[in-house]
Amino acid sequence: MQFSKRVLIGLGVAMALVVSACSSDGDKTVTVYSGRTEELIQPILDDFTEETGIAVVARFADSADLALLLAEEGDRSPADVFLSQSPGAVEFLDAEGLLSTLPNDILDLVPPTVQDSEGHWVGFSGRQRVLVYNPNLVDAADLPASVLDLTDARWDGQVGLAPANGSFQDFVTAMRGQIGDEQTAQWLEGLVANNAQSYPGNSAIVAAVGRGEIAMGLVNHYYNYRAVEEDPNHAGLNHQLAADDPGSVLIVTSAAKLAASEHGEEADQLIKFLLSESAQTFFANETYEYPLAAGVAPAPAIPPADFADVSGINFGELGSQLSATRDMIIDAGLEG
Repeated sequence: MQFSKRVLIGLGVAMALVVSACSSDGDKTVTVYSGRTEELIQPILDDFTEETGIAVVARFADSADLALLLAEEGDRSPADVFLSQSPGAVEFLDAEGLLSTLPNDILDLVPPTVQDSEGHWVGFSGRQRVLVYNPNLVDAADLPASVLDLTDARWDGQVGLAPANGSFQDFVTAMRGQIGDEQTAQWLEGLVANNAQSYPGNSAIVAAVGRGEIAMGLVNHYYNYRAVEEDPNHAGLNHQLAADDPGSVLIVTSAAKLAASEHGEEADQLIKFLLSESAQTFFANETYEYPLAAGVAPAPAIPPADFADVSGINFGELGSQLSATRDMIIDAGLEG
């Protein structure tokens, strides 16, 4: 499975079990293990139930934790559909032989660059890593040209990171593939030496930048748009790094059907619904992500990102390297 050096894996934390609705006869149900947080996906699950009458039982947790749980459950798993923050976790399940092939009428809805070459998973939304910054503290003309420049002494104590966050680990894994382990480890150690500030997640970084606590931070692109929506006075802007920069990783959120599913038809219906115009419009205009199905455009304020041109990376190999990436981050002295 070949993908770009800018597209990658992803993982997270916390668990919940909810039923979005009950069907009229109680017979049609689909069980979803979701690495997407409830606020980002539950409205779509509710819409799916309203439109189809199929009840959705959803379990929310970190993508990696859910993948490990699915592997442990094996054929005994109640899950029908797995939604992952990105393809690494589904690649792990694919290697375990736990996924089934999706029908062509689903796979045909997105470019081949955002789906498994054997049809075992499909991307349904995308996001990009960016540098969020406070224009009151740093001029746009003075922003780093590359994520590698964040170790410069001029940014001492001014950069926010979320080392335990899956998205941070995503682009570190991408960096390893792009510039090698030695240089990546040196970059991480340089961040520590430069007093980079650690935060629990993207939202905390964006808030800190808005308060002027730090000048900039590495986040997924949509967090700052949401912060501005909640508070028009929020002092934060996104800086989109060059497309070939390790800090500009494109991350694909993916969906897969479990081979052990006893509700395969309902699972297919749900995955197809995620790629419907209404769902893709929700991802574009409500969560400010990049819709991946053909014919749906991003929100007007979102700068372009080319998910149709992402070739050159093997997700299976990258997925197997996630543990090494985490070790590298910790060994450098960065902890969440």
